[in-house]
Amino acid sequence: MGDLVVGDWFGKSIVDARTTMLTEPFVHDFVRANIWHFKGRDADLLVDTGMGICPLAPEIDSPAGKPLIVVATHIHLDHVGSLHEFPLRMGPKVSAAEFDGMDDAVTYANMFHNLDDAVSKLPAPGWKAADYRIPSAPLTRMLDEGDIVDLGDRKFRVLHLPGHSPDSIALFDEADGLFFAGDAIYDGMLIDDLPDSDRAAYCRTMQRLLDLPIRLGHGGHGPSFGRARMGEIASSYLRRRERFVSAL
Repeated sequence: MGDLVVGDWFGKSIVDARTTMLTEPFVHDFVRANIWHFKGRDADLLVDTGMGICPLAPEIDSPAGKPLIVVATHIHLDHVGSLHEFPLRMGPKVSAAEFDGMDDAVTYANMFHNLDDAVSKLPAPGWKAADYRIPSAPLTRMLDEGDIVDLGDRKFRVLHLPGHSPDSIALFDEADGLFFAGDAIYDGMLIDDLPDSDRAAYCRTMQRLLDLPIRLGHGGHGPSFGRARMGEIASSYLRRRERFVSAL
């Protein structure tokens, strides 16, 4: 992955000729998510949309007239903040109705309102984390296990991978092994203690991922990873849960 080039709000890194990673380096690291732009033949793909504190759409280099398919991997604030900016909005069927309202308690925007050092740089004079809200972004297509997101030359199968959240989905190119994981798995400390987290479901997701033949994984946070590293992350989580259960 290339160096992160930081602009007024967003940072960008060129991964390869088809893939760009964007992030928001001035937001608290707890909600500093990866935004993935992948170029397809007939349509481009944008996986997650960050916090929505500053407009994301102008940062996406997609040719005029070429469809841009935007997929929200789950409804948490750091993945859906700018979803409303794009016309082709796809997301998990499990939480589809919630995208109409983007309730603070569902997206966890309420946590951000009281977060110490929410941003290290003000996006605008007088900006306050307490005023942060996520606009309504009704889905134009609901995605469930087994559905296909087709870019013409690349087809991504939807995997429902609950645990971190009940609605977590990921995109897997079965022919190439490219995997957009959202927060189902990433190279970092996995969060399983949110009000809607389900540790038993997360264990089942990790067991499933141990057998997934990925080539390269791009997660919702942290660096990208290969199959071996994904196996290490999944196995580490399973061992941690086993130790916790044994200690009860």
